[in-house]
Amino acid sequence: MAKTVAQINEKINKGTVVVVSAEDFSAMAKEKDLKELSEEVDIVTTATFGPMCSSGAIINFGHWSPGIRMEEITLNGVNAYEGLAAVDTYIGATSESKFDARYGGANVIEELIDGKDVRLHARGKGTDCYPTKEIDTYINKDTINEFYLFNPRNAYQNYAAATNSTNRIKYTYMGSLLPRFSNITYSTSGELSPLLNDPYLRTIGLGTRIFLGGTEGYVVWNGTQFNTRRERTAEGIPTLPGATLAVIGDAKQMSREYIRSAYYEKYGVSMFVGIGIPIPVLDEKMAAHLAISNEKIITNILDYGQDGHPSVATCSYSQLASGSVTLSDGKKVKTAPLSSLAKAREIAEVLASWIREKRFFLSEPVHMFPTDSFVKPLVPREGGEK
Repeated sequence: MAKTVAQINEKINKGTVVVVSAEDFSAMAKEKDLKELSEEVDIVTTATFGPMCSSGAIINFGHWSPGIRMEEITLNGVNAYEGLAAVDTYIGATSESKFDARYGGANVIEELIDGKDVRLHARGKGTDCYPTKEIDTYINKDTINEFYLFNPRNAYQNYAAATNSTNRIKYTYMGSLLPRFSNITYSTSGELSPLLNDPYLRTIGLGTRIFLGGTEGYVVWNGTQFNTRRERTAEGIPTLPGATLAVIGDAKQMSREYIRSAYYEKYGVSMFVGIGIPIPVLDEKMAAHLAISNEKIITNILDYGQDGHPSVATCSYSQLASGSVTLSDGKKVKTAPLSSLAKAREIAEVLASWIREKRFFLSEPVHMFPTDSFVKPLVPREGGEK
């Protein structure tokens, strides 16, 4: 019998809801009938914890006296965007310090979340209403007004693995790729990953309540580079990067346990983001998607040594997680994850505990995302042409 989100929320309220992680549900599906499971389990928690470069934070500093229209802003030497209102800014996770390329926006965000003081330096041309031209002071999360994450592209659906065919190390956002196919890196939590468990986004859309960085957050739009035209397996899983999510949440309530800065050698700064999404088991069809296991999640291995990153092989996530993949020429290549499966498991369990404790209820999307979206490349063209 099909269930509704309202019915499941009533079970949460009554304390009778049954919640399991996506890993546990996959294991249960090997022993039980899907119809039976769809009736027995109400919610499956999914999670991921990995580098998500397209992330950042909105900050309102409050007004200086006399006022300043901030037109050049740095936080601990990291450039923040000045093109908002007088004392608003957006700091991107990958923005680098003027003084240390290993330090960037992600570090600033992490330190603010952790309650530390951050140096604010701002300049402006001076106006009649905002006459101050320069300030140099310190802020922290208690002295500023709004401080919230707004991440334009998180929780990629089945990100491809990476390798390198050239004769030199390639330093990338997928880590250091050793020469001549000597390693393969990947970044996902596999069968725990949110968008792999709801591949057609039946339950995830605008307004979906999620776990974000240790507190409650929301999906606010489809993420950038949202691609639903990918070739899919029989289980509905795209074999190359597919859907993404734009998410938002109050950074003042977040924890360094689930938001961490990172630096990739000769590439730059990134930020690890912890996301958990509860998926309601609405019916048997949803249960079939939630039963997905690493053995059936297929991805491409892309060669970052060549233009366009061509695919050199496909493999399952169970193969990636085993520690090595054998390529078509018979070469056995070591694999390594960039994301943390242990942290993803922790997030899935924390989210499940919030639900059982009646601290977290499901929300139904108020708008569903496009089903025929694709990513266009940036190509050279003459001005004025369409």
